[in-house]
Amino acid sequence: MASLCGRTIFQVSRRTFSRAAVLRQKGFPDPLELATGLEKQELLARQAGNDDPFMMKPLRRGIGTKDQPNLVPSAFESRMIGCVCEEDSTHVTWMWLHEGQPRRCECGHWFKIERKQPIIIPEEYMD
Repeated sequence: MASLCGRTIFQVSRRTFSRAAVLRQKGFPDPLELATGLEKQELLARQAGNDDPFMMKPLRRGIGTKDQPNLVPSAFESRMIGCVCEEDSTHVTWMWLHEGQPRRCECGHWFKIERKQPIIIPEEYMD
């Protein structure tokens, strides 16, 4: 009698599976529809053609004299940069740059902040 009771409960609690919801969706949703905040800003900037929206790609040093310093883009008044002084070096020399104050690295290259505008995304895209 115990097995009959267990079988009856199992049959009553069984549910049918509907494929209708699965068939309506074709593929994955667009990542832009799911993104918010900084991620959405980055995706929109990349769609607009800016592949480095947060100015984080490494830059090649130029001449780097006091009269022609290497320009480092920044949306802020200060920025920390790292200089690999020698080609084969595994050591990075870190220093702070402040707007309006060119700075010389230990290797002799000069750096200066070049002010850039931050990413501004219209409110309609930030939902």
